[in-house]
Amino acid sequence: MANLFIIAAPSGCGKTSLVKALLESLSNLSVSVSHTTRKPRKAEIDGENYHFVSKERFGEMISNNDFVEHAEVFGNLYGTARSNIKEKLDANIDIILEIDWQGARQVRENMPDSISIFILPPSKNVLLQRLTDRAQDDDETISERMKNSESEMSHYDEFEYLVINDQFDSALNDLKAIIQDCSNNKKNIEFSLENQISRHRYLFKELI
Repeated sequence: MANLFIIAAPSGCGKTSLVKALLESLSNLSVSVSHTTRKPRKAEIDGENYHFVSKERFGEMISNNDFVEHAEVFGNLYGTARSNIKEKLDANIDIILEIDWQGARQVRENMPDSISIFILPPSKNVLLQRLTDRAQDDDETISERMKNSESEMSHYDEFEYLVINDQFDSALNDLKAIIQDCSNNKKNIEFSLENQISRHRYLFKELI
C-alpha cells in the first residue's frame, strides 16, 4: 500500500534539497504539486512547479472541500488538492508533501494515515550559519527568519519521525530508511520521535 509522507522543517534545514535528492534516489516516489493563486515566476511551468489558478477557482475548491490543507502566505493562497494525492496513492505511488507544521496539522486531521517527518538542524548556531551563507537576506531578515524557525521547531513533537540534518548524506539516508521501512509496512524505531528525543536530549534542550 502506498503512503503519504509529510516532510516539514524550519527554513534553512535543507528540506527542499533533501526531498530533491530523495526523488532522484528512490523509485515509486512522487512529490505533491500544490495549487496557488500567485502568478508564475519566470521558467515556472503550470502543473509541474504549481497548479496556477485564479482566486475565484481556489475559492470554489475550498467550498467543495477539495483541499487536504490550504493557507494564505503573503497575500497568495496555497493548497494541496485531495484528488492529486488520491491519484498517486491509487496508482500505488508513495507521495511526499513538503509543508510547514500548520499545514501538516491540517493534513493529519484530514488524512490520519499520513506519515509525518520533521527535519531539525544540529544546533541553532548551525542554522544561523546556513541562513547567513545563503547571502540572500540582510541581517534584519535573517534575524526574523531565525525567530520564525525557533517558533516552528517548538512543534517537533507533533511529528512521528525526526531527522537531524547535520551531514546531508547522513540525513538523506535516514529519510530513505524511514520511507523504505514504511513502504514495507514496518515502523522505523530508530528515527521515531521518542527514540530521537532520547538520543539527542542535549540537542533538544538547546534547540527548543
